[in-house]
Amino acid sequence: MSSVSAEQLRRAAAIKDQIEALENELGKILGGAEESVSASGSGKRVMSASARARIAAAQKARWAKVKGNGGASGGSRRKMSPAARAKIAAAAKARWAKAKAAGRKSL
Repeated sequence: MSSVSAEQLRRAAAIKDQIEALENELGKILGGAEESVSASGSGKRVMSASARARIAAAQKARWAKVKGNGGASGGSRRKMSPAARAKIAAAAKARWAKAKAAGRKSL
C-alpha cells in the first residue's frame, strides 16, 4: 500500500464515490429492492424488533377475527338447534338401518 501515490489514492476515492452514486441511482430506478441485496451481499433482510412486533400483533388480530372474536364477519360458526340435530341423527340412523338390512339380504 505504501507504493500508492497520493494522486492514485485521490483517483481511487473518486471512482469509489462514482460507484456509490451509480448504485444509489440504480436502487432508485429498481425501487430499492436490488440495492439492499447487492449492498449486503447475503440477500437476507434485517427487520427491527418493532416491525416484528407490529407484524405479530396484526397476525394475532387476524386469527382472533377468524376464531370468532371479531364479530359477525369473523368466521363465527352457526349453532344448530336441538331439533335439527335430532332430525339429522334420525335420518342417519334410518340410512344405516336400511344399509344393514340390504347387506344382510345379499348374504
